Amino acid sequence: MISIKEIKESVVHLFFPHVCTGCGNDILSKDSTLCMRCIDAMPETNFEIHPDNPVEKMYWGRLPLTSGTAQFYFTKESLMQHLMHQFKYKNNRDLGLQLGRLMGDQIQKAGRIKADALIPLPLFPIKEKRRGYNQAMLLCLGMAEAMHIPVIDNAIIRPQHTETQTKKGRIERWKNMEGKFVLNDPVAVANKHLLLVDDIVTTGATLEACGNELLKADNVKLSIACLCVASK
Repeated sequence: MISIKEIKESVVHLFFPHVCTGCGNDILSKDSTLCMRCIDAMPETNFEIHPDNPVEKMYWGRLPLTSGTAQFYFTKESLMQHLMHQFKYKNNRDLGLQLGRLMGDQIQKAGRIKADALIPLPLFPIKEKRRGYNQAMLLCLGMAEAMHIPVIDNAIIRPQHTETQTKKGRIERWKNMEGKFVLNDPVAVANKHLLLVDDIVTTGATLEACGNELLKADNVKLSIACLCVASK
């Protein structure tokens, strides 16, 4: 006999279907935004396992990192582009949290990056208010669940608006970001190994500017983790 609970769940599913954000499939667990087929299709880099990986090499001579990683490759018109668009611009916060948990779980399993705290790359306040949230913070909150370390917010701020980096070259991006971050609470990050988190790394200029500001605090070690790295 069908229970009242099953009938209610069927009615809810009919009017508010729980489907995969990646492909629309409705065969997924109720606490996931992605089906297993899409999770398996996400192009992992495995950088969290390997020292001297492409993300770390990107910062050689630019930023003294302890380690660096990006979880997935990003290409245009791909599953990852679709997922990034959903959680950055379509208010899919649950997806952002799940992607963060996937990142944190893999970093934790690899055991190479041993950070004390997570730092979300800050957004300019007006931009964050317009969007409703900071996508890097969503990733951090998901990562914190898997890694069991705290998120430190507002230790570094971004008081100045910057032009979009999308169509700028590497030198232009670096100049655009110079001096745009301010270490707001150096005591909160002193004597810690910080893991600076963002959604995507391309030329690395934004994270470089933020990272150099964080390193002004006493006895700080710095690592970087991004959801995606732009694939060439």
